[in-house]
Amino acid sequence: MYKKINLTTVLAALSLTASAINIQTRISIKQPGNPAEEITLHAEGNELKAPQGKILPLSISQQLTNDGNDQVFTLTIKANATTYYNIGATLATGIKSADSEFYLPGFWYHRNLRSPKEAPSFHTSKSWNFREDRLSSPMTSIYDEANGKSVAVIRSLDCPQECMVTHQAGEIILSGETSLGYLGFDCEQEEAKLTFGYPYVETPKRYIRKLTLAAPVFAFAKIEKGETKTIKWRISQTDAKDFGQHVTLMWQRCFDNLNPQPLTPRFTPEEMKKGLTNYFRKSYVSNFPLKYNSGHTLLTDDCKPFPEAQVGFCGRVLLNAFNAIEYGEQHGEQDLVTIGEEILESYLKHGFTSAGYFYDNVNFDRGFPTDDKVVHSIRQQSEGVYAILLYLKYEKEHGRRHPEWEARMKGILDGFLKLQKADGSFARKYKDDGADVDGTGGSTPSSTSALVMGYRYFGKKQYLEAARKTVDYLEQNIISKSDYFSSTLDANCEDKEAAIAAVTATYYLAAVTKGKERQRYIDLCEQAAYFALSWYYMWDVPFAQGQMLGDLGLKSRGWSNVSVENNHIDVFVFELPHIVNWLGAQKGNARFQKMHDVIFNSLDQLMPTPNRLCGIAVPGFYPEVVQHTTWDYGMNGKGFYNNYFAPGWTIASLWEMYSPTRTDNFLKK
Repeated sequence: MYKKINLTTVLAALSLTASAINIQTRISIKQPGNPAEEITLHAEGNELKAPQGKILPLSISQQLTNDGNDQVFTLTIKANATTYYNIGATLATGIKSADSEFYLPGFWYHRNLRSPKEAPSFHTSKSWNFREDRLSSPMTSIYDEANGKSVAVIRSLDCPQECMVTHQAGEIILSGETSLGYLGFDCEQEEAKLTFGYPYVETPKRYIRKLTLAAPVFAFAKIEKGETKTIKWRISQTDAKDFGQHVTLMWQRCFDNLNPQPLTPRFTPEEMKKGLTNYFRKSYVSNFPLKYNSGHTLLTDDCKPFPEAQVGFCGRVLLNAFNAIEYGEQHGEQDLVTIGEEILESYLKHGFTSAGYFYDNVNFDRGFPTDDKVVHSIRQQSEGVYAILLYLKYEKEHGRRHPEWEARMKGILDGFLKLQKADGSFARKYKDDGADVDGTGGSTPSSTSALVMGYRYFGKKQYLEAARKTVDYLEQNIISKSDYFSSTLDANCEDKEAAIAAVTATYYLAAVTKGKERQRYIDLCEQAAYFALSWYYMWDVPFAQGQMLGDLGLKSRGWSNVSVENNHIDVFVFELPHIVNWLGAQKGNARFQKMHDVIFNSLDQLMPTPNRLCGIAVPGFYPEVVQHTTWDYGMNGKGFYNNYFAPGWTIASLWEMYSPTRTDNFLKK
């Protein structure tokens, strides 16, 4: 089995600060059918040599050059004979392991301690290496809590290439070209180190599906006699006052170096909406007390409805009902209006528990849950209120009033006032009688938008005061600690949705306040936005021929990883793009405005149409679990989707992105 081989090369000629860069380079050479051979090397000037009496089949040189405030580390390999190799390096950071926290964009935050030992975290190991395509930017970085020192290594990208392999574990010889290397860190010894190399290795475990670690992999690339391979990494150091600023500075550095360019969109927003309406028609279920668009637990190969309705995240039933009504009236498509109205009418009659909250989720194979079995999430309740208040304002503007709906929404919002804890937080999940099921406060910002909208619609100042208290909690416990967690419904780890919830919450309050208070919310919004954007890809991961996403030509820039525990990409944006664009204008932040364009122009790529179904059985059913790396949600792996998907929320998310003035129109006086 391949083992790390160290050759110490102290490059004292150039330095990041006063201290010399200490890089240890390692190499392993494999003969097919044999275990990889360990070779100890030494440096002679810029050349890396084998011990006396040992002849390498490769000539290897290294170079370190200045580029602005960074250094570029280059390894050049020339083959004297056809060789299978893996080469890499370890950068000694000068930071004590005990003081270190790490940031690998879109996959590792702090020490990943909110995840269990079954996912990559310090619970399992203090040393990890990952394939670059797991990361939204190909960077590994460390932050020194004690001294505010920040060190990073960013891969200088090659032209995207990928190959299929017959095995995923152990020593594997690649069947073709790949551009993927690896990035990681080693925190096992007193001094923390950053690791990087080519081609990829994943140690001590691979993360293959949710909460499932497996045997490591060591990949070997083939280099033919006479060929030369050059690999580059950018090394940088700066100072940061805290981990949050470290993430901000690293995101900016990645953005400036990777320079993501917006794609030319395949469709206009209007064309996207028109195509997505097929979902409203084909997913409609009308034979249960609750009528709904079937939004989750669908199979990609038939998209047949499932007997379960979820008011919030996975299905977003109420928001999609409003979208159908609004679009249908605007375009004279009465069938969409009827679908939307029938859904809302059924929820008004049958969608509330005895305590006046929405049924979050109803599986009609089991029937409505009894009062003692009902569990609510603050996120789903808030998403339901959000959708209905949008509907009520729209109806009011068209001369129609719904007093029963208004009373229901007041009931839920008044319930929020009773549920809110003294510190401003809300329990993540609670029973119908208000008792906590999961008292953690990470989902608190989910409630803020509903409270602010309730204040604007009903004029009740208690709702605004409650919203302010949520952001007090958010600032003290989430933003100031750079600890965005527990907003996904099926995990309690570091996740993108928690950061987006923080961005959205502070944006809503900035929209209804003035002066110093408004500026405070804008500043908090910007801090949270860097974490939200850290999950979004700034580069295009490579796919191999035969991997469907590669055959479709998917460019991953603008898409985003989901969470530490769910390592796939998706289109979860909702209001984020237009908030980022607004922040860019408020703060004079050109990077944000350009990143808005990257996201906005990218997310239409897998739109299923009759002539280009993108692996989905029915046009308009936008895919969800898009597997861009060697991880699967249960089926199929890199370059494909999981067999089950939840298009309800993907349609709702894209619809929000293509409706950028919706919130502003609601919140303005």
